[in-house]
Amino acid sequence: MSFFKKTLASFGIGSARVDSVIHQEFVYPGDQLKVTIHVYGGNTSQEVDNINVSLCCRYIAEVARNQNEHNDNDPGVTKKRVAKTHQLQSWSLPYAFTIEPGQTRDFEATLEVPWNTPVTIGDSKVWLETGLDIALAVDPSDKDILTVRPDPLLDGIFSSLEAQGLRIRQVECEAAKGFEMPFVQEFEFVPTTGPYHGRWRELEMVAYRTPEQLQLWFEVDRNKQGVTGMLSSLIGLGQLKRELTLASHLSGEEAGQQVLEYLEQTT
Repeated sequence: MSFFKKTLASFGIGSARVDSVIHQEFVYPGDQLKVTIHVYGGNTSQEVDNINVSLCCRYIAEVARNQNEHNDNDPGVTKKRVAKTHQLQSWSLPYAFTIEPGQTRDFEATLEVPWNTPVTIGDSKVWLETGLDIALAVDPSDKDILTVRPDPLLDGIFSSLEAQGLRIRQVECEAAKGFEMPFVQEFEFVPTTGPYHGRWRELEMVAYRTPEQLQLWFEVDRNKQGVTGMLSSLIGLGQLKRELTLASHLSGEEAGQQVLEYLEQTT
């Protein structure tokens, strides 16, 4: 093997490649994600120390605009919104291997999709990153976007709200404290027709799922001035009065009906 080929491979030219194939068209929170990883040899023999697979998502956090302002909780601190990446789940190959020129090797990986993996609507994104750990070389990588659909409970709630004329306007993952993950997913609805049109400006909802239950927090804006502050931060301060817990054994239709009855009682 020539020194020139080794040098090119160290810069990623003619080196090994990786490609991940996801077997599901979409996944639900709580599912297992099955992936086949194809590693293709380059122009030289290369030692692969590891294969790293990460299930990732993006969330938004508010941080001090001035780096010298360290107390993000101080209301006098000017803030800016920044995007951060969170690793939801990971998988790695427990051994090293050598990939020869022109050779293809396949590996199977299974990742648990956490219950609070964001539903991929609005600005919420979930993706799979796969990388090869190759010493003294540019690590080859692959990125695949995933479609995550709401579980039956949440889907039933969406359908019930839509039937009442509430349309999803925005969905974002916002930083929050006190949860398993550093964020929660917020859903913002606006009434376009139906009984809430003219009564509400918007409805914001946060959903937090466990195998046993679905917790929901609601904030209603009637004043046409916008909700002040992120709903996630209000949860962290314990300032939200509208909180509903649903058992996971409910059907989607039952969950949706309970949400509508709860909103009527509390608003």
